Amino acid sequence: MQQSLVLRFRLLVMLGVAAVAAGGSPVRAADPPDFTGVWTTYQPPAAQARGAGGPGGAAPAAGRAAGGAGRGGATALPMTEVGRQKVAAYRALVGPTSDTPGGYCLGTGMPGSMLGSGGYPMEIVQRPEEILVVYEAHSEIRRIYFGNRNLAAEDRIPGRNGYSSGRWEGDTLVVETTKLVEQVDQQYAHSDAAKIVERYRMIEENGRKVLIAEMTMTDPVFYTQPVTTEKRWSQVPNGHVLPYECAEEGWNKRLEELEKKAAKPAPSK
Repeated sequence: MQQSLVLRFRLLVMLGVAAVAAGGSPVRAADPPDFTGVWTTYQPPAAQARGAGGPGGAAPAAGRAAGGAGRGGATALPMTEVGRQKVAAYRALVGPTSDTPGGYCLGTGMPGSMLGSGGYPMEIVQRPEEILVVYEAHSEIRRIYFGNRNLAAEDRIPGRNGYSSGRWEGDTLVVETTKLVEQVDQQYAHSDAAKIVERYRMIEENGRKVLIAEMTMTDPVFYTQPVTTEKRWSQVPNGHVLPYECAEEGWNKRLEELEKKAAKPAPSK
């Protein structure tokens, strides 16, 4: 039995060397797929494009919203009263103006980032210990850490994109994101208690690579049940992302100005 395993191992090594000599790359069964490259929002083939609804022409299921831009309106979500009130207060504050976070160069944040950030492309750089995701919109950067590369829980800093930790389940990348800050300015508003789980897998369609991202967000403060959606990306061969530089301070200052203005009593008649 042991001799058989040794022979099998030697055969795999020989096949790998032959593949390299032929200009290819050896792929072991345990290797995860490589998501490295530039990806743009998925466009379905012409036959599917004639359908209606969500990705691939299928209508979104109940309780699901079609993946798309990270900001703006969406399918009705199962929000709690707390969530509804906070979103309503925010919209009442900025509604009379044309102000948006994007107008002040503030990135979408999770989960809006992974849903496309207004249709801009993203670039993935994959290493065994870390995956780097660069969204062209607002030059947002996500770092997904694996194993010992992860920080201790007490050292993780909250932010709009939170802290993301990844693992492989076969050929599926599973990413868990916590340490989010409260956000009421995007399609999937959430509190700082939200947890986002993404599952990424890659398929080939008509000779092109398609990345499928399934998201589930749980947030007991803003939602009565988990919220799920799907986003698809198509790979851009030899693609590039462009510079897009921004700062957050200007948007925060504008919100403070609006809050002060809203707090002033109306002039007496």
